[in-house]
This record gives sequence, structure tokens and C-alpha cells, in this order.
Amino acid sequence: MEDRIKKRGDSAVKKFNQYGITALLLTKEADIHYMTGIPGDDCALLITENKRYIITDFRYIEAVSVLKPEFEVVVTKQGYELIDFIREMKLDNIGVQDEHLTLCAYNEFCTAFPRDKIVPVTGLTESIRLIKDEEEISLIEKAEAIGDQAFEHILGFLKPGVSEKRVALEIEHAMKLNGADGFSFSTICVSGVNSSRPHGIPSDKLLEDGDFLTMDFGCIYNGYCSDMTRTVAIGHANEEMVKVYNTVLEAQIYACEHLKAGMHVKDGDYLARKIIEDAGYGEYFGHGLGHGVGLEIHEDPFLSFRGNHVLEENMIVTIEPGIYLPGKFGVRIEDLAIITADGIDNKTHSSKELIIIK
Repeated sequence: MEDRIKKRGDSAVKKFNQYGITALLLTKEADIHYMTGIPGDDCALLITENKRYIITDFRYIEAVSVLKPEFEVVVTKQGYELIDFIREMKLDNIGVQDEHLTLCAYNEFCTAFPRDKIVPVTGLTESIRLIKDEEEISLIEKAEAIGDQAFEHILGFLKPGVSEKRVALEIEHAMKLNGADGFSFSTICVSGVNSSRPHGIPSDKLLEDGDFLTMDFGCIYNGYCSDMTRTVAIGHANEEMVKVYNTVLEAQIYACEHLKAGMHVKDGDYLARKIIEDAGYGEYFGHGLGHGVGLEIHEDPFLSFRGNHVLEENMIVTIEPGIYLPGKFGVRIEDLAIITADGIDNKTHSSKELIIIK
């Protein structure tokens, strides 16, 4: 563990020249977790070329003490805050995570540094986190297995007359019972016309015969996220529903069969998009094919027509095409997979064939 943490910090230092910085301040919780191996609640991390500091307050002294001697612990208190410590360091300049810096914090930095010495470093840590190591893969695989178990459980729970909110609660309860520490995001559980909203919020609507029910959920296991989506039919599915479902399924399976290392994310997105467009539903697939998953539920790389990355081995991504017909219904099918040289290693094992709950 100590070797991995040291290696990650060294990787950050190697990027200092690229960004023109002499020190890096991390305030984003996921990045602090990545660089230390422990949750980064109410902490900040300062990395210089020769030393690493974790800055926190009295509440977390004991928790962060496990990082000694790799990290020097700096304790803030009334009258001695983060900015006071930074000022004491007399740094030439400092790289900051501008997307996670509040206006108030930025103004404080401007009292300690000339503005041209405060350097935005968005993308620095994200680029290091792109490729997952063996331990990260193992944790994500475990988190996804918990999701599979929850889906198996929920199939025996579903029936007409149960509310979307109740189904979402049951999914979350099942994940917790099977070892989840928390949830990757608020569970999406939408039925009937509500399923046409890709990120709809579970409501009091009751499941009805002839509904599609889309369930998008994931859990956190030792800090790492999972993500999966399945759409099932309640009672029966009409001809249009079956056609749309099979179109999404064909697109999803084709993408799973052809994604691999060396492919640009835009080309990966097009694998599924072309099938959906050719079927006449292109305007109803408005989001990208997928996204990276790790310590955050949405992280690089993004498989999208807006994406910029080339897929590499041991990146972990979702594969989740969908079709959403306003006022009617929606369908999404999502797996979580590791990119390999020859294809993918799919970590989602729940059935993708259309399931009709009788």
C-alpha cells in the first residue's frame, strides 16, 4: 500500500514541469483519497517536489496519522487556517484544482500569491487516475457484483402496485445487506412515461401492467463505485416496446463486442449510435455511450462525441446506450467493463434479454 501511494505522489510530481508549478494543492475529495488511500473528508493535500503534507483539523488527526511518515500532518485551528500554512511555505507558485476552488478560497489565495502564481491544474490528477491498478479493479469488481446481487433480488420483488420509491429503497437495501458502504449516486427507478427521463427521480407512481421500468443503480465498496442499468417490462410489452428494447440491446451488445484499447472514445460511442440511428431513433439517444468509473461515478474517459481520449488497457467504463421516447417510455441497458487489448472484460453479469415480470 505504501509503495502504491508513494508511486502516485511521484506521478503527480512528474507532471509539475508540464503545468509549470512547484507545488500542488489538492482539495478534491476523490483525489485526496487516491493519493493517500484513505477518505479525504475535510482535508487538503499539498505536494511539493520533496515533501507531502496533509492538512486537516482536530476531528481527523487520529484518522490521518496512519499516513506518517510519508505525509506530514498539519493541523488547522482558529487563527491558523489552510491559507496561513500555504503562506508560510513561501512557494514560488501553486497549482490549484480550479474546478473545485470556491470564489471565497480563490480570493484568499490572491492575498497570499500574485494572481499569476495561482495555476489551474484541471486534468492533472484525472490523467493519473485513468488507468486502474489491480487493487482498484478488484474493488470495482466487488462493487459491481453487489449490484448484480441486488438486481437478482429485485426481480423477485417487482409487481404491479409497488411504487418507484419503494423499488429504489429495496434495491439500496439489498446492496447494503450485501456489503455496500454507500451508493454511487441516487438510485434511478422510473416506470411508464417516467422512464423516458434518463435521470428521472423515483416518485410515488405505482408500477402498472404494460410499463417499462428502468433501474440505474450502483454502490460504493471501499471507496470505489459500481454502475449498472437494467430495463424490465411489467406484465407485458407491446410491439413498439419490444422493438425499442431490442434496438438498444443490439447496440449495447455490438459496442461490448467491439470496444478495445487503441480506439478513440468518439469511435466507441459511434459503435452503438450508428445502430440506433439506422433504426430511426438517433434523436432519442441524447447522451454518450458511457463514462469512466472509479473513485467517482463519472470520471474520464467519457465515451462520447465530445470525448478526447483514446481507450487504454485497464480503463474502466460503462457501456449504456438508450432510447427515450417523450411521453411514452425509455430503455437503457448498462454494463461496467474493463478495457483490454482485445476487447473488454465485462464485470456485469445480470441478464440483458428482455425480462417481463408476470
